[in-house]
Amino acid sequence: MNHMTTLPCIRGRSLDRPVLLGFASARVLHACSFADVLDEASGRGYQRRLNSRHSLDFRRYVQEPGSSTIPLTFNLRGHDRDGWRLEGRDGAATLHLSLRARPLAQVDCQHRLGHLSDLDVQLPFMAFIGLSEREEMEIFGIINGKAKGLSNSLLDFHDAQLCADLASERPELLVALHLKNEPTSPWYNRLDLGGSQVSGLERRASLRTMQKACRILFRRLRPRSAEEVARVAHDFWCAVALVMPEAFSKPRKSLVTKGIGVYALTEVAADAVLEAPAGARCDAAYFASIMGDLAFDWSSDGPLAGLGGEGGARRAADILRQLRRRPHLKVAHG
Repeated sequence: MNHMTTLPCIRGRSLDRPVLLGFASARVLHACSFADVLDEASGRGYQRRLNSRHSLDFRRYVQEPGSSTIPLTFNLRGHDRDGWRLEGRDGAATLHLSLRARPLAQVDCQHRLGHLSDLDVQLPFMAFIGLSEREEMEIFGIINGKAKGLSNSLLDFHDAQLCADLASERPELLVALHLKNEPTSPWYNRLDLGGSQVSGLERRASLRTMQKACRILFRRLRPRSAEEVARVAHDFWCAVALVMPEAFSKPRKSLVTKGIGVYALTEVAADAVLEAPAGARCDAAYFASIMGDLAFDWSSDGPLAGLGGEGGARRAADILRQLRRRPHLKVAHG
């Protein structure tokens, strides 16, 4: 059985990068390539998970008369003879690919190619030559940064991987990732990054949602450092999970872990820090002591029902503040 395939190409450049241009059947390109989907458990990879509906729509389209597409974009991973071999230096070239190694990384074609493994329709392609995974990620972000449907959380994760000094450049992202990566956090491995899901854990909110909430903390607690804000955020959410455990054990029934709850409770966290007596440590015990009034009905039928968007988040924060300020009834004995 032949485990190699040969594609005629043209060598050239795309701005400052050497590339190959060519044509091949969808069946061959699918067999020689892979999508490097982000594995949220290990942090490896960078692509979003496959959207089958999107891919099946494209499958139907390519079989219609008059269909066409821009070139599929790949990267030849590794070095010459590492699953692939290139002959010819200028102009016409021949690319030999190992079907076992599948050396073509799908930089921008995952959803177009995802369900075409059995079709012989001819497709144009462009392949970068020997980009590193980091360089692939950068190009993917540039190509798809404004793409409709691409998870903002996945792009945020890319930024985290590419930033030289995350604490200075994107401190709110550093804190959001701390909440996701710290084992003692109730958000540990429970923020959706847009990659392949961690098995056995229910989704609550996205990384982008938490990042926007952390931005609220930075704005209101300025000039505290990223490390201090990360500690405050961690201890606050630990207190929320302690006082309202069902919000995390049964997240589908609670708005606490949805966007509206995350934003509103973050405002409460900032209020609590700013109201703390001089010298007081704003730790989990402190936050738990002020959370009692907020352990109300957080279901979609409760006081926050129907609220959404930025205006809804502000209204929800005002409702929480009113609940905290209401006088406690004193019970007389005798």
